[in-house]
Amino acid sequence: MYKKITPCLAVGSLAEINPCSLIQQGIRGIIFDLDNTIVPWGNPLLAKEVIDWFAKLQKKGFKICIVSNSRSKRVRKIAVQAAVPYIAGAIKPLKSGFRQAAKLMQLPDSQIAVVGDQLFTDMLGGNRLGMFTILVPPLSKREFFTTVFMRKLESLVMKRLKKRGLM
Repeated sequence: MYKKITPCLAVGSLAEINPCSLIQQGIRGIIFDLDNTIVPWGNPLLAKEVIDWFAKLQKKGFKICIVSNSRSKRVRKIAVQAAVPYIAGAIKPLKSGFRQAAKLMQLPDSQIAVVGDQLFTDMLGGNRLGMFTILVPPLSKREFFTTVFMRKLESLVMKRLKKRGLM
């Protein structure tokens, strides 16, 4: 069970993700979660730093896609700001949203990294397809009501993962 929710890499922020290291591992595409990963929950605007970072990643040859469980209108508004494709209403951790993103990027699962802030949606979904998963801490404590409950469970699981040396 732990293997499916354990990230391949855990970092303290998006800025700590090393694009050169990803390239060396054969990663050519990155799926980003939206809420509390690249924008604080409910925020309609992407920070300039994130837009610039996405542009840098694309200059290095990475394909990018946002995959979110959020509504299409909001996800589209944010994706347009960074000029990247998106999948809304993905129902993560189901595989379909991740598969749609892989198809959009025209890459095999093994060449895709998933960056997100939740074990039970982003890490589980990416790991189920053999993608390289990267866990980042949430940008905000404000969250969707069901996520608040899941965070408590996630906290217990993360303690166990750390105790077992898996994180």
